[in-house]
Amino acid sequence: MADDRDPDDLLALGEDAEGDADPDEDEASESIDALDLPMPVLAVDTALDLLTHGELGIVGRLWASSNNALLCLVTKRCPDPEPDLVAACIYKPVMGERPLDDFPDETLARREVAAFHASEATGWGIVPPTVLRDGPFGEGMVQLWIRTAPDVDPVALVVDGDERLRRIAVFDAAVNNTDRKAGHLLPVPGGHIYGVDHGVTFSPVPKLRTVLWAWRGEPLSDEETTAMRGLRAALDDDLGATLRGLLDPIEVRATARRIDALLEAGVFPQPDPRRPALPWPPV
Repeated sequence: MADDRDPDDLLALGEDAEGDADPDEDEASESIDALDLPMPVLAVDTALDLLTHGELGIVGRLWASSNNALLCLVTKRCPDPEPDLVAACIYKPVMGERPLDDFPDETLARREVAAFHASEATGWGIVPPTVLRDGPFGEGMVQLWIRTAPDVDPVALVVDGDERLRRIAVFDAAVNNTDRKAGHLLPVPGGHIYGVDHGVTFSPVPKLRTVLWAWRGEPLSDEETTAMRGLRAALDDDLGATLRGLLDPIEVRATARRIDALLEAGVFPQPDPRRPALPWPPV
Protein backbone atom coordinates (compact mmCIF):
# COMPACT_ATOMS: atom_id res chain seq x y z
CA MET A 1 0.00 0.00 0.00
CA ALA A 2 1.32 3.44 -0.89
CA ASP A 3 2.45 5.79 1.87
CA ASP A 4 0.72 9.19 1.97
CA ARG A 5 3.89 10.94 3.17
CA ASP A 6 5.95 13.11 0.86
CA PRO A 7 9.42 11.63 0.26
CA ASP A 8 10.86 15.15 0.62
CA ASP A 9 9.70 15.22 4.25
CA LEU A 10 11.71 12.17 5.23
CA LEU A 11 14.90 12.19 7.28
CA ALA A 12 17.82 13.25 5.08
CA LEU A 13 20.85 10.99 5.27
CA GLY A 14 24.38 12.22 4.80
CA GLU A 15 25.49 9.73 2.14
CA ASP A 16 24.28 8.96 -1.34
CA ALA A 17 23.52 5.58 -2.86
CA GLU A 18 27.21 4.98 -3.42
CA GLY A 19 28.21 5.81 0.16
CA ASP A 20 29.80 9.18 -0.72
CA ALA A 21 29.41 11.91 1.88
CA ASP A 22 29.33 15.60 0.97
CA PRO A 23 31.08 17.62 3.67
CA ASP A 24 29.38 20.82 2.53
CA GLU A 25 25.91 19.61 3.44
CA ASP A 26 24.13 20.50 6.68
CA GLU A 27 25.62 18.79 9.72
CA ALA A 28 22.12 17.74 10.77
CA SER A 29 22.10 15.14 8.05
CA GLU A 30 22.92 11.75 9.50
CA SER A 31 25.67 9.42 8.39
CA ILE A 32 24.49 5.99 7.31
CA ASP A 33 27.46 4.40 9.07
CA ALA A 34 26.34 5.97 12.34
CA LEU A 35 22.98 4.21 12.08
CA ASP A 36 24.64 0.79 12.46
CA LEU A 37 22.05 -0.91 10.25
CA PRO A 38 22.15 -4.65 9.56
CA MET A 39 23.98 -5.34 6.30
CA PRO A 40 24.31 -9.13 6.17
CA VAL A 41 26.10 -10.93 3.37
CA LEU A 42 23.37 -13.05 1.76
CA ALA A 43 23.21 -15.65 -0.97
CA VAL A 44 21.55 -14.24 -4.08
CA ASP A 45 18.43 -16.43 -3.81
CA THR A 46 18.02 -15.56 -0.13
CA ALA A 47 18.45 -11.86 -0.86
CA LEU A 48 15.95 -11.91 -3.73
CA ASP A 49 13.34 -13.63 -1.57
CA LEU A 50 13.88 -11.12 1.22
CA LEU A 51 13.73 -8.12 -1.10
CA THR A 52 10.62 -9.42 -2.87
CA HIS A 53 8.55 -10.56 0.08
CA GLY A 54 9.95 -8.70 3.07
CA GLU A 55 8.32 -5.76 4.78
CA LEU A 56 9.85 -2.42 3.77
CA GLY A 57 10.39 0.23 6.43
CA ILE A 58 11.86 3.59 5.45
CA VAL A 59 14.83 4.92 7.39
CA GLY A 60 15.41 8.11 5.41
CA ARG A 61 16.03 9.77 2.06
CA LEU A 62 19.45 9.99 0.43
CA TRP A 63 19.68 13.68 -0.33
CA ALA A 64 22.68 13.37 -2.68
CA SER A 65 20.77 11.19 -5.15
CA SER A 66 19.38 12.92 -8.24
CA ASN A 67 16.21 10.84 -7.81
CA ASN A 68 14.28 10.02 -4.67
CA ALA A 69 16.38 7.18 -3.28
CA LEU A 70 15.24 5.86 0.09
CA LEU A 71 17.28 3.88 2.57
CA CYS A 72 15.09 1.14 4.02
CA LEU A 73 15.13 -1.90 6.23
CA VAL A 74 13.53 -4.99 4.72
CA THR A 75 12.31 -7.59 7.20
CA LYS A 76 11.19 -11.18 6.73
CA ARG A 77 9.26 -12.46 9.72
CA CYS A 78 10.39 -15.93 10.74
CA PRO A 79 8.59 -18.37 13.04
CA ASP A 80 9.96 -18.76 16.57
CA PRO A 81 12.61 -19.57 17.59
CA GLU A 82 14.26 -18.35 14.36
CA PRO A 83 15.23 -14.67 14.37
CA ASP A 84 13.71 -12.38 11.75
CA LEU A 85 15.89 -11.75 8.71
CA VAL A 86 16.61 -8.02 8.40
CA ALA A 87 18.82 -6.14 5.94
CA ALA A 88 19.38 -2.60 4.75
CA CYS A 89 18.34 -1.87 1.17
CA ILE A 90 17.85 0.99 -1.25
CA TYR A 91 14.36 1.69 -2.61
CA LYS A 92 13.93 3.95 -5.64
CA PRO A 93 10.23 4.49 -6.35
CA VAL A 94 9.18 5.21 -9.93
CA MET A 95 7.24 8.25 -8.72
CA GLY A 96 10.51 9.84 -7.59
CA GLU A 97 12.35 9.53 -10.90
CA ARG A 98 13.56 12.78 -12.43
CA PRO A 99 12.52 13.06 -16.11
CA LEU A 100 15.44 12.84 -18.56
CA ASP A 101 15.69 14.12 -22.10
CA ASP A 102 17.22 10.93 -23.51
CA PHE A 103 15.35 8.16 -21.65
CA PRO A 104 11.61 7.43 -21.50
CA ASP A 105 9.90 8.61 -18.32
CA GLU A 106 9.32 6.17 -15.46
CA THR A 107 11.68 3.49 -16.80
CA LEU A 108 14.80 3.90 -14.64
CA ALA A 109 13.77 1.41 -11.95
CA ARG A 110 13.14 -1.25 -14.56
CA ARG A 111 16.54 -0.61 -16.12
CA GLU A 112 18.18 -1.18 -12.73
CA VAL A 113 16.44 -4.55 -12.46
CA ALA A 114 17.30 -5.44 -16.04
CA ALA A 115 20.97 -4.71 -15.31
CA PHE A 116 20.87 -7.13 -12.38
CA HIS A 117 19.50 -9.93 -14.56
CA ALA A 118 22.09 -9.25 -17.25
CA SER A 119 24.81 -9.26 -14.60
CA GLU A 120 23.66 -12.65 -13.32
CA ALA A 121 23.79 -14.05 -16.85
CA THR A 122 27.50 -13.19 -17.06
CA GLY A 123 28.22 -15.13 -13.86
CA TRP A 124 30.18 -12.16 -12.50
CA GLY A 125 27.70 -10.93 -9.88
CA ILE A 126 28.44 -7.27 -10.64
CA VAL A 127 25.04 -5.86 -9.68
CA PRO A 128 23.75 -6.50 -6.14
CA PRO A 129 20.46 -8.43 -5.83
CA THR A 130 17.71 -6.16 -7.20
CA VAL A 131 13.95 -6.59 -7.62
CA LEU A 132 10.96 -4.62 -8.89
CA ARG A 133 8.15 -4.49 -6.36
CA ASP A 134 5.51 -2.36 -4.71
CA GLY A 135 6.67 -0.25 -1.80
CA PRO A 136 5.58 2.57 0.50
CA PHE A 137 5.58 5.04 -2.41
CA GLY A 138 4.43 2.64 -5.11
CA GLU A 139 6.35 0.50 -7.58
CA GLY A 140 10.09 0.82 -7.56
CA MET A 141 13.37 -1.01 -7.57
CA VAL A 142 14.69 -2.44 -4.31
CA GLN A 143 18.37 -3.39 -4.06
CA LEU A 144 20.36 -4.96 -1.27
CA TRP A 145 22.59 -2.40 0.43
CA ILE A 146 26.24 -3.36 0.20
CA ARG A 147 28.70 -2.66 3.01
CA THR A 148 31.93 -1.51 1.39
CA ALA A 149 35.52 -2.01 2.50
CA PRO A 150 36.38 1.28 4.24
CA ASP A 151 40.08 1.08 3.39
CA VAL A 152 39.61 0.83 -0.40
CA ASP A 153 39.25 4.01 -2.47
CA PRO A 154 37.23 3.45 -5.68
CA VAL A 155 38.87 6.47 -7.31
CA ALA A 156 42.30 4.94 -6.70
CA LEU A 157 41.11 1.69 -8.29
CA VAL A 158 40.11 3.60 -11.43
CA VAL A 159 43.29 5.68 -11.57
CA ASP A 160 45.46 2.57 -11.09
CA GLY A 161 43.55 0.58 -13.71
CA ASP A 162 42.80 -2.20 -11.26
CA GLU A 163 42.34 -5.40 -13.28
CA ARG A 164 39.22 -6.32 -11.29
CA LEU A 165 37.43 -3.46 -13.04
CA ARG A 166 37.84 -5.05 -16.48
CA ARG A 167 34.72 -7.14 -15.98
CA ILE A 168 32.68 -4.07 -15.13
CA ALA A 169 34.05 -2.24 -18.18
CA VAL A 170 32.96 -5.11 -20.44
CA PHE A 171 29.57 -5.35 -18.75
CA ASP A 172 29.03 -1.60 -19.18
CA ALA A 173 29.79 -1.89 -22.89
CA ALA A 174 27.20 -4.66 -23.21
CA VAL A 175 24.41 -2.80 -21.38
CA ASN A 176 25.39 0.63 -22.77
CA ASN A 177 25.91 2.26 -19.38
CA THR A 178 25.79 6.05 -19.71
CA ASP A 179 26.84 6.82 -16.15
CA ARG A 180 29.71 4.68 -14.80
CA LYS A 181 31.26 6.91 -12.17
CA ALA A 182 33.96 5.96 -9.69
CA GLY A 183 31.41 6.43 -6.91
CA HIS A 184 29.26 3.72 -8.47
CA LEU A 185 31.93 1.11 -7.71
CA LEU A 186 31.59 -0.72 -4.40
CA PRO A 187 34.66 -2.69 -3.29
CA VAL A 188 33.80 -5.09 -0.48
CA PRO A 189 35.88 -7.08 2.00
CA GLY A 190 37.32 -10.09 0.22
CA GLY A 191 38.15 -8.25 -2.99
CA HIS A 192 34.90 -8.35 -5.00
CA ILE A 193 33.75 -5.10 -6.60
CA TYR A 194 30.06 -4.38 -7.18
CA GLY A 195 28.63 -1.79 -9.53
CA VAL A 196 25.46 0.16 -8.76
CA ASP A 197 23.22 2.85 -10.24
CA HIS A 198 22.20 1.38 -13.58
CA GLY A 199 19.11 3.47 -14.22
CA VAL A 200 20.46 4.89 -17.48
CA THR A 201 21.39 1.72 -19.31
CA PHE A 202 20.13 -0.22 -22.35
CA SER A 203 19.52 2.76 -24.61
CA PRO A 204 19.35 1.65 -28.27
CA VAL A 205 21.54 4.67 -29.11
CA PRO A 206 25.30 4.17 -28.50
CA LYS A 207 26.20 6.45 -25.60
CA LEU A 208 28.71 4.66 -23.38
CA ARG A 209 29.95 7.12 -20.74
CA THR A 210 32.34 5.68 -18.21
CA VAL A 211 35.52 6.29 -16.23
CA LEU A 212 36.69 2.78 -17.15
CA TRP A 213 38.61 3.45 -20.37
CA ALA A 214 41.94 2.02 -19.16
CA TRP A 215 41.62 -1.03 -21.45
CA ARG A 216 40.25 0.70 -24.57
CA GLY A 217 41.32 -1.16 -27.68
CA GLU A 218 42.83 -4.07 -25.74
CA PRO A 219 41.81 -7.65 -26.62
CA LEU A 220 39.11 -9.29 -24.54
CA SER A 221 40.41 -12.14 -22.41
CA ASP A 222 39.14 -15.68 -22.85
CA GLU A 223 37.10 -15.29 -19.66
CA GLU A 224 35.54 -12.03 -20.85
CA THR A 225 34.73 -13.51 -24.25
CA THR A 226 33.13 -16.55 -22.63
CA ALA A 227 31.02 -14.36 -20.35
CA MET A 228 29.80 -12.24 -23.27
CA ARG A 229 28.95 -15.35 -25.27
CA GLY A 230 26.96 -16.62 -22.32
CA LEU A 231 25.15 -13.30 -22.01
CA ARG A 232 24.36 -13.29 -25.72
CA ALA A 233 23.02 -16.85 -25.60
CA ALA A 234 20.87 -15.98 -22.58
CA LEU A 235 19.27 -13.15 -24.57
CA ASP A 236 17.91 -15.78 -26.95
CA ASP A 237 16.50 -17.69 -23.99
CA ASP A 238 15.08 -16.83 -20.56
CA LEU A 239 17.00 -13.58 -20.12
CA GLY A 240 15.53 -12.21 -23.31
CA ALA A 241 12.01 -12.89 -22.06
CA THR A 242 12.82 -11.29 -18.72
CA LEU A 243 14.29 -8.16 -20.30
CA ARG A 244 11.36 -7.79 -22.70
CA GLY A 245 9.16 -7.57 -19.59
CA LEU A 246 11.28 -4.69 -18.29
CA LEU A 247 12.48 -2.83 -21.39
CA ASP A 248 11.24 -1.88 -24.84
CA PRO A 249 11.82 -4.82 -27.24
CA ILE A 250 13.89 -2.46 -29.40
CA GLU A 251 16.29 -2.03 -26.48
CA VAL A 252 16.62 -5.78 -26.04
CA ARG A 253 17.42 -6.25 -29.75
CA ALA A 254 19.94 -3.40 -29.58
CA THR A 255 21.63 -5.11 -26.62
CA ALA A 256 22.01 -8.30 -28.66
CA ARG A 257 23.54 -6.31 -31.53
CA ARG A 258 25.97 -4.54 -29.18
CA ILE A 259 27.19 -7.84 -27.78
CA ASP A 260 27.51 -9.31 -31.28
CA ALA A 261 29.63 -6.32 -32.30
CA LEU A 262 31.73 -6.57 -29.14
CA LEU A 263 32.42 -10.25 -29.77
CA GLU A 264 33.17 -9.68 -33.45
CA ALA A 265 35.67 -6.92 -32.64
CA GLY A 266 37.18 -8.94 -29.80
CA VAL A 267 38.47 -5.80 -28.09
CA PHE A 268 37.34 -3.23 -25.53
CA PRO A 269 35.49 -0.37 -27.20
CA GLN A 270 37.11 2.99 -27.90
CA PRO A 271 35.48 6.29 -26.91
CA ASP A 272 33.27 7.72 -29.64
CA PRO A 273 34.74 11.12 -30.59
CA ARG A 274 31.27 12.33 -31.54
CA ARG A 275 29.87 11.82 -28.04
CA PRO A 276 30.88 12.61 -24.44
CA ALA A 277 33.02 9.74 -23.17
CA LEU A 278 32.91 10.56 -19.45
CA PRO A 279 29.98 10.97 -17.08
CA TRP A 280 29.71 14.23 -15.18
CA PRO A 281 30.74 14.47 -12.47
CA PRO A 282 33.09 11.49 -12.91
CA VAL A 283 33.13 10.59 -9.20
